[in-house]
Amino acid sequence: MKPQIQRIGAAERKYVEEVLASDFSSSKSPGMLTRFEEAFAKCVGTKYAIAHVNGTTTLHSALFAAGVRAGDEVITTPLTMSSPTFAILQMDAVPVFADVIEETFLIDPASIEKLITPRTKAIVTVAVYGLSPDMDRIMAIARKHNLMVIEDNAETCLSTYKGTVIGSIGHLSSYSLQSSKHITAGAGGVVCTNDPDMADAVRRFSVLGYSTVSRTSNKIAKDDIQNPGFSRHVQMGYNYRMPEVCAAVALGQLERVDELVQRRMDVAHLFIETIGECRWFRPQMTPPECVHSYWSIAARLTDPEIEWSAFRKKFMSLGGDGFYAAWKLSYLEPMFQKETRDLAGKEKVIDATYRGCLQKWEQGLCPVAERLQPQIIAFKTNYWDWSRAERQAAILKDTIRAFN
Repeated sequence: MKPQIQRIGAAERKYVEEVLASDFSSSKSPGMLTRFEEAFAKCVGTKYAIAHVNGTTTLHSALFAAGVRAGDEVITTPLTMSSPTFAILQMDAVPVFADVIEETFLIDPASIEKLITPRTKAIVTVAVYGLSPDMDRIMAIARKHNLMVIEDNAETCLSTYKGTVIGSIGHLSSYSLQSSKHITAGAGGVVCTNDPDMADAVRRFSVLGYSTVSRTSNKIAKDDIQNPGFSRHVQMGYNYRMPEVCAAVALGQLERVDELVQRRMDVAHLFIETIGECRWFRPQMTPPECVHSYWSIAARLTDPEIEWSAFRKKFMSLGGDGFYAAWKLSYLEPMFQKETRDLAGKEKVIDATYRGCLQKWEQGLCPVAERLQPQIIAFKTNYWDWSRAERQAAILKDTIRAFN
């Protein structure tokens, strides 16, 4: 029996109290944001980390720093939360969807290469459910075509690829600290990079384009801001800064990151062992060169005679907590469909760029992803009480037995 883990511990509460004791006065600030950013960069293995309010604004900032501008194309996967697609459109750029690999659910490098055009500027990879894509092949494609690579690591923490913590492989990486993630601040996100110029661009983009902020400085001095001659804004920017209270919680969580990630991995392995040799229920495959951190444990329901909803109904009737479906593919969401399309004015960018668009956002665009999406069942791994995880695994075993 593994011990119970506290989701929020003593360190988080202590650091929040330090922030509150400052009365939010900049002169008395305990500097939680800087402390968290430095600790997070060390954890990921990058030189710089810039904290944001959430893990979608991070993608927006990273795309800007990568040089993506109006009319550029950015290749990404449709089998994920649509945040990467939203961020690409926010840059007035055009999302181009690559298919995925059936066994791993991850973006397929072969599909990426087929989609590259003279307008392609960047690739946004996604560590779906916590598993790293094939970064060697993707980075080789990027070097060949002079493209930028942004790792969307919202669903991972401490996953590795060939012994390297992912987040330090691409040119930039994006993390989420939303409440369901490996470590959380309630809300929040981080951009990591080793490039000083990109780090400066990310910081300024996330702090209203202020001239005095930089890769390592998130503060604006009173002597500057109270000067009538101070030139504030040197580039376009948004107000994406992480609040000090969130940084305090995130810092406390980061001090326990190994424990929090290991619990999720242990739960995932318990579920995988429970699934065992079932021929019609196949967990997401983890290649031998990868370590999976399991934001969720996902498996494919491959028997056409077993309905997804029937499996879920049986699991819950036996006392299961319920589980999640995979996201509807981004290009099949109503806002992207021709009849119901509403891209908040971004339609003009896409139509002007393509006079009809390179890709038709309709059924058949990414056949592997379309086949996988309705089959995927994703179980949560954030069971801090181990006995509850064991109970859920036993219920899963009974559910599989019922359908066998």
